[in-house]
Amino acid sequence: MTVPVMSSLTDLDHCLSQLLDHSSPQLLSSHVIQLLCHQLKSALLETPNVMTLQSPITLVGDIHGQYHDLLEIFRIGGPTPHTTYLFLGDYVDRGYYSVETISLLICLKLRYPDRIFLIRGNHESRTITTNYGFYTEVLNKYGGSSAVWSYVTDVFDYLPLGAIIDGRIFATHGGLSPSCQQIDQIRAVDRFKEIPHDGIMADLVWSDPDPEILDFKLSPRGAGYLFGSDVMHKFCHDNSLVQLLRAHQLCNEGYVSYWRGKCVTVWSAPNYCYRCGNKASVLEISHSNFDTGSTEKREVLPGQFFNVFEASPQNDEDTVNGKSMNGVNEFDGSAYIRSKEIDYFL
Repeated sequence: MTVPVMSSLTDLDHCLSQLLDHSSPQLLSSHVIQLLCHQLKSALLETPNVMTLQSPITLVGDIHGQYHDLLEIFRIGGPTPHTTYLFLGDYVDRGYYSVETISLLICLKLRYPDRIFLIRGNHESRTITTNYGFYTEVLNKYGGSSAVWSYVTDVFDYLPLGAIIDGRIFATHGGLSPSCQQIDQIRAVDRFKEIPHDGIMADLVWSDPDPEILDFKLSPRGAGYLFGSDVMHKFCHDNSLVQLLRAHQLCNEGYVSYWRGKCVTVWSAPNYCYRCGNKASVLEISHSNFDTGSTEKREVLPGQFFNVFEASPQNDEDTVNGKSMNGVNEFDGSAYIRSKEIDYFL
């Protein structure tokens, strides 16, 4: 069956107005989301596993359904289409507005394809979204139907796995893999599928740096690896890179730098899960014209700047009003009451 596409930019602008021009974002219909997802899948078919991007560009870490904090990012980092954004994955789960968050990002990607870039995180997965909120939120917001979840998770299979910025910086969601020594190995991966349990694709979305080790070590997450300084330096040397930029880990101050800026984590969900109280950040890269031999102590490379921000007022309102994750309110007797024990690690 042939699925029609959105007929014009006017349609996309109308969808954006539904999400942006109201005191609370308006849900797009299931049919409209189906059309949007079909159109985005067609566009992403032509996108390589590793995109080639240029500065100036602003990198955004995990959002996790915190829609109003995403709007805060656009206020701080600059509005579209005047600012180029690379989003590093984990758009859904945890937060109260996963549906609205991914709807907005899909609309923006279609409306401004050369300004908005999306890569895949470990939560862009059917298995993870079934267990950590997005699936339940869709059921609650669409009258028990899971169709929107199916449309969106199909799109996740099409998202690229990383980007090279200015030919010198590699950006991905998680980290490195013992199965991958060359960027060309990532380019050769078949990404159009659910994230596997192991291998290069799994490691890219699950792995984490560890300043206490030199090589690879099994991750306590149960997927991916921890990687140390020797691994990081060798990967950069062998691929003529100077830096790895990634997300995936909660940072109390909004970011963490390892090995004098060789590896940097950017986290963009403030007051994560409406209870962690952490700051968030976006990483602005104005240029990559720097001396890699500098011995100056640094957290980021020249031309890079962390814009740190606090949770939006609406985030605080959701916390005070008792809104929970998964798109539903907590109340006794609900079939959708979330667990009081939150696994922040995943």
